[in-house]
Amino acid sequence: MKATILSVLIATATGMGAVHASGPSELNDLEIAHVAYTADNIDIRYAHLALAISQNPEVRNFAQTMINDHEAVNEAALALLEKLGAQAQDNDFSQTLNENAEVIINDLAALRAEEFDMAYASNELAYHKAVNDLVENTFIPSIDNAEVKALFQQGLEIFKVHEGHAESMVSSLK
Repeated sequence: MKATILSVLIATATGMGAVHASGPSELNDLEIAHVAYTADNIDIRYAHLALAISQNPEVRNFAQTMINDHEAVNEAALALLEKLGAQAQDNDFSQTLNENAEVIINDLAALRAEEFDMAYASNELAYHKAVNDLVENTFIPSIDNAEVKALFQQGLEIFKVHEGHAESMVSSLK
């Protein structure tokens, strides 16, 4: 189960699971913005599931932090898009992320107690590692607009902290 979640996530986040004509490095700024918004919303969905299932205070606290932080980043992104008079552009990569997230959510939803907690924590760690790598090494270097790039850099700082918290959570749940 954990291996399924991790393999689907990592393949999606690195673009290997995505079926589209262009890779993540070939997306324009508005497509990148949509991928980031989609990735944030997926993590918010994972967190809501954790709040619904987990009784572990550490897992619940982490999940609430994911909701708060990802919603704040999405609000900042939407405000910037409005300021720029632009709209994020849906794309194959965003769609593939959503499709693969459904598999992960269904797998996680079938788990309970410590098994859920460990799978959720492991998924969060893998998710943040994969997405942070994609943002840092592919998206930020590809973004043309300075304000959009700055927002991604700020978000990356937050999400690297999430990765560290997820890593600590995985260690404490073992």
